[in-house]
Amino acid sequence: MTTYQDDASTTALEASRPLGDISQETARHSVNHFEAESRADIFVAHAFEEARVDLGEVRMNYCVVGAANRPALLLIPGQAESWWGYEDALPYLAEHFQAYAVDLRGQGRSTWTPGRYTLDNMGNDLVRFIDLVVRRPTIVSGLSSGGVLSAWLSAYAKPGQVRGAIWEDAPLFASEVNPAWGQSIRQGLGPLFALWSKWLGDQWTIGNWAGMQAAAATELPAWLPAALAAMSTKRDGAGAGPPQNPSGPPQNLLEYDPEWGRAFSSGTATAGCDHARMLASVRVPVLFTHHFRMVDDATGTVMGAISDLQVRHARELVTSAGQRFDYHSFPHMPHSMHSQDPELFARTVTDWSATPPQDPAVTVR
Repeated sequence: MTTYQDDASTTALEASRPLGDISQETARHSVNHFEAESRADIFVAHAFEEARVDLGEVRMNYCVVGAANRPALLLIPGQAESWWGYEDALPYLAEHFQAYAVDLRGQGRSTWTPGRYTLDNMGNDLVRFIDLVVRRPTIVSGLSSGGVLSAWLSAYAKPGQVRGAIWEDAPLFASEVNPAWGQSIRQGLGPLFALWSKWLGDQWTIGNWAGMQAAAATELPAWLPAALAAMSTKRDGAGAGPPQNPSGPPQNLLEYDPEWGRAFSSGTATAGCDHARMLASVRVPVLFTHHFRMVDDATGTVMGAISDLQVRHARELVTSAGQRFDYHSFPHMPHSMHSQDPELFARTVTDWSATPPQDPAVTVR
């Protein structure tokens, strides 16, 4: 069984606690918020130690690997992903970085915060995490919704907190209800998030997994299952994540508050964070990795996280802000490179991070 301990620096010890030692914080926490202890029976052991830090509203769970004299790297998981989505990539990353992988609010062992799932709240959680735990300039890398948060930090983190940002198949514009360019979330994965919310309920208050599976055939658009299959990780055997129950929800979904999905599909998560304005405010160099995508000719929907058109506009906004934008295309890669090919992901991050800053430019690969 994994032992959980505090890996924060000594000056952050008052904020960070071992996982079994937060009774006082839990006692004073709002009854409308839910700590990991309220769902302790769902978690499984992992290869790396975990710790939590008190950020004020939330207790953020995280894992840290790598020597402290190496550059800092903050890893931000995607929607319905816990920190351990990076577990197979961490040994490769630890050779070059001190890497911090976190559970965002509403995911993993971090606090669930009903009614409080917005990009701005999540971004500010990460600003506090950098202040309290990382405590030095860091590169930030996020997948999917975590990639949008990496973009948020690129624009809105405190001066000097972020050195550079990696946006791993981030649904810029595509996760908004009314985007400036291209398809909206309703023409992408929004129907899946709405399905989760309807049949599982906020904080799993419904939990009708069998009903959801039966309803998927009629409640999801006909094109979506094929898109999900192309975007899904295809690794098998050892190193492909924790064992799954073939008749029940996958482990990552058990650790996820389905209200997250409702917040994104309804637009409340992104209402205060216009993506075009955010991208025009980016202040650090960016690497964008673009994975499987195509536009369905019959419906105009995007099969994948983000269309080529949307990436093009993101690039124009970032370079117009005076920042470097590097673009690597992986058209056959599932949504999560760090899960599908952790060695390639680590190499991509390491090689890009070692590239000296240049004048604002666009590089394509």
